[in-house]
Amino acid sequence: MKRNLVYLVGAGPGDPRLITVKGLECIKKADVIIYDYLVNADLLKVAKPDAEFIYVGKQGGAHTMEQDDINNLIVKKAMEDKIVTRLKGGDPYIFGRGGEEAIVLYENHIPFEVVPGITAAIATPSYAGIPVTHRDFTSTFGLITGHEDPTKDESSIDWSKISTGIGTLAFYMGIKNLPYITEQLMKHGRSKDTPVAVIRWGTTTQQKTVIGTLSTIVEKTREIKPPAITIVGEVVKLRDQLNWFESKPLFGKTIVVTRSREQASEFADKLCEYGARVIEFPTIEIAKPDTIQPLDAAINSIQSYDWLVFTSINGVDAFFQRLFELGKDIRDLKGLKVCAIGPATEDGIKKYYLRVNCRPPKFVAESVVEELKKVTTIKGERFLLPRADIARSFLPDELQKLGGKVTDLVAYKTIMAQPRNMNLVDKLRNGEVDIVTFTSSSTVRNFVEIIGKENLLALNSHVQYASIGPITTQTAEEMGLHIAIKADEYTIPGLVSAILENAAASSAEES
Repeated sequence: MKRNLVYLVGAGPGDPRLITVKGLECIKKADVIIYDYLVNADLLKVAKPDAEFIYVGKQGGAHTMEQDDINNLIVKKAMEDKIVTRLKGGDPYIFGRGGEEAIVLYENHIPFEVVPGITAAIATPSYAGIPVTHRDFTSTFGLITGHEDPTKDESSIDWSKISTGIGTLAFYMGIKNLPYITEQLMKHGRSKDTPVAVIRWGTTTQQKTVIGTLSTIVEKTREIKPPAITIVGEVVKLRDQLNWFESKPLFGKTIVVTRSREQASEFADKLCEYGARVIEFPTIEIAKPDTIQPLDAAINSIQSYDWLVFTSINGVDAFFQRLFELGKDIRDLKGLKVCAIGPATEDGIKKYYLRVNCRPPKFVAESVVEELKKVTTIKGERFLLPRADIARSFLPDELQKLGGKVTDLVAYKTIMAQPRNMNLVDKLRNGEVDIVTFTSSSTVRNFVEIIGKENLLALNSHVQYASIGPITTQTAEEMGLHIAIKADEYTIPGLVSAILENAAASSAEES
């Protein structure tokens, strides 16, 4: 029985979180994903590891593939007995040529389903603070292509009816034809003072909104390039009251996250919630140690220890992964007391249904020793510390000075990541980056090595550096980087709070 099926899926207007639940399911189950220019590439991260990605984007006048070729490609892949997800920006049936693709599938007897998406005409003005209908202004709303050729003899748009017969008008991709659009609307009775909004990259952190009237908007948007949507109507006046998205505290800020790829998303999501544009630039990767034997030996004699001390979530994950690989489980940890540095580490331990017996108030090694003194004698007790290969020696040294018996072993390695986004150097030089964040000393050292010290020293005047804690700050300043933003609480939420406070202080100074 054949399993071929094509999903024509609307990916939404730009913010990847605006895709439908069913749309996301179609990405996850696809063998082949054929996607457009306006599809947010973050959506592809949820696809199967062996899924085939085919980009067929159309940008301006440059077409990666003509529509007939795209149609043939969809048919070809479906004929290979594959599940194909055709991912289109917005909604596939609203100026997305999804109807044309569906007809080709019908003609070739290929089963298909259509998954609607949130279209730009609704989502983009919403993110710009503009409701497309409002009973005090209008009860009618029209969606119109902005692609019409102004040189053709006759327009397929009835300008005499839409100009005054519909309250709110949304023109898709009409930047190049904006002079023609505004001319036709005014020529056919729409007041030259009608409010107009042009919104570029709507619903994303790159969103830019320009407000004018039919008589002024062309001049005001001379520097605006596609993709953009144009909203015409009295509802545009509501933007002053309803502009929620562009009013977020970090909107307009570009922030670089240097954490490992596995851990960057959590931090990036928090920053995005406050409106920041985030560039993930992992400078470290987590790898297995050169030899696993010391960790195995410790796990096999785990009952000889009194304390299990975790200094990071990576140490927690590495330890438990190996514990389970050796055929053991949490019952083998019976009787051990557990110490954790920081709430994220504690949360990682709790995932394995273990109680943390000691968590210092400050998330540095110095505080661990002081807290352990309060809950145990230390002298004569045995401590197991599964840590990184580059961990500081302070903690095991101090415990040994107090008479503790310490096994300090490498549970994981921190290595330099191979950067995928080397145009970051250009962005830094061009002033396109506002803040670079560091969450460990290794992120600092690797960032400096990847970018180049000679490049960074020239950027201190217009790029701010943010640090999660004092050890990271010390490393950065030893390397010539001035840390302008310092977290009071040495956690990711603490670092986010410090960035927010810095942004608020900057806004106050500007006003």
